[in-house]
Amino acid sequence: MYEIAIYLYMMGVAVASLFSEKVRKMWRGERKAFGVLKQKVDPAARYVWFHAASLGEFEQGRPLMEQLRREHPELKILLTFFSPSGYEVRKDYPGADIVCYLPLDTRLNAIRFLRLVRPVTAFFIKYEFWYNYLHILKHRGIPVYSVSSIFRPGQVFFRRWARSYAGVLRCITHFYVQNEVSRELLASIGITAVSVTGDTRFDRVLQIKAQAKSLPIVEAFAEGAKVFVAGSSWPPDGDAFLPYFGQHADWKLVIAPHEIGEAHLRQIEQRTGAGTVRYTRTTPEEARRARCLIIDCFGLLSSAYRYGHVAYVGGGFGVGIHNVLEAAVWGMPVIFGPNNKHFQEAQGLMAAGGGFEVGSAGDFGRVMGSLAESPSALADAGRKAAGYVASCTGATAKILAEVRL
Repeated sequence: MYEIAIYLYMMGVAVASLFSEKVRKMWRGERKAFGVLKQKVDPAARYVWFHAASLGEFEQGRPLMEQLRREHPELKILLTFFSPSGYEVRKDYPGADIVCYLPLDTRLNAIRFLRLVRPVTAFFIKYEFWYNYLHILKHRGIPVYSVSSIFRPGQVFFRRWARSYAGVLRCITHFYVQNEVSRELLASIGITAVSVTGDTRFDRVLQIKAQAKSLPIVEAFAEGAKVFVAGSSWPPDGDAFLPYFGQHADWKLVIAPHEIGEAHLRQIEQRTGAGTVRYTRTTPEEARRARCLIIDCFGLLSSAYRYGHVAYVGGGFGVGIHNVLEAAVWGMPVIFGPNNKHFQEAQGLMAAGGGFEVGSAGDFGRVMGSLAESPSALADAGRKAAGYVASCTGATAKILAEVRL
């Protein structure tokens, strides 16, 4: 049944690739993967295989790859992606010896892939549980580790009618999960090779902070001002936070939209009005006089947060919030929309007193007002945000201290 579903999915992807550039990239990348492996795999080398679905999972695996590289330079690293949003951004990642798409999970693909690579160990990041790859890895006696994984009661593995599919989890040598709930859920289906080590993303954001770029334009813009940074925002996020700043001109805004298409950028400019400049079209002198700075390029948001006093992280009025940790690590309160219940880091941040949920412009006004009107409350929330991040680090070291290489 699983194999039939995979082949039906493959047919659907082939059709969808005719109409979607993103799907077309994935389709072509998967078909080229074996050629890449034949060309680049060194038969005499020992490979550690890391698989990440997309960019977010890559960021979770990155601390492990980089620490592994430092501790075991004799090993080579293969990094595979499922999604173009991960591969296209990190296809030249220097921390891996080979980067390619993962061919679709048919039995023949899995056999062919593992014959070419012959990994000594495999790491699957967070949610990735590919039936054929995992069963063949187990059959060959290759250790497989699931890292930064997190489980919830509603997932298919814990439903009575799908218990047979849950057998794929028994192919994992050891789970390194984010929380105790995940450990208990796995124990309920008889899986006990589990350690609660937390989320490697906390280690990653500390790395990002240490490597943050100096941004002269943003620095000039923020000089002597109270600065609000909205990261990865969508139009519904703007509906929540922009009305407040229309009435409070004593704050400056840095807006880094999730999408930077021309139509979206113009929409933001229309809403923020005069005094708005784009990062790629301004100078430090012009930015210093501006009231709103739009980051109209990728790769700067994590560094831009350093100039803020309060952050807003977008996505919470859509499919889910983006990375709140990149903002919290700079020691400032973080505000976000209501779709955050399945994001443990957001829940933890709120419990610690450094994160705040808003469901409307009115909610935002009340939260932002309470922070803006009380310097002590603002500083306290910022300390709690940074403290929460610091308290959750260390997963990378715990995992690598246990795995068998």
